[in-house]
Amino acid sequence: MPGTPPPDFVGAAVVPELTVTELAASLRFWCGLCGFEVLYDRPEEGFAYLRQGAAQVMLEEAGAPGRRWVTASPERPFGRGMNLQIEVAALDPILVALQGAGWPLYLAPETKWYRAGAVAFGQRQFLVQDPDGYLLRFCSGVGTRPAG
Repeated sequence: MPGTPPPDFVGAAVVPELTVTELAASLRFWCGLCGFEVLYDRPEEGFAYLRQGAAQVMLEEAGAPGRRWVTASPERPFGRGMNLQIEVAALDPILVALQGAGWPLYLAPETKWYRAGAVAFGQRQFLVQDPDGYLLRFCSGVGTRPAG
């Protein structure tokens, strides 16, 4: 139930907190289309803590009451200069939901291999922007192979 963290809740070491224009619209995207769940929220502050698998993110509405750490006036797209990689068990349910909603992808699904020393890690991935323009890279591992 949103409002309090579940008894099994363990926070990640790093959790991005994204300022959003309209929390309700962001929740429709993050939860309704991308499969996240609200672990707990503070509606009176326009705040929600979300999780999907091991991925965690916090959303806070810019105009809601409460303390905000904003270093500059936000301009769309928000989060310029970064993308959030979000590892999920399966990409297809998210892709189907996005397609059904007519939500455009920033980058179509692809399989990409990334070298780390003598090993290459493979992942299937796609990129999409949330309602405020945050760039999200959803990915699912496809294995490893020798690099080169």
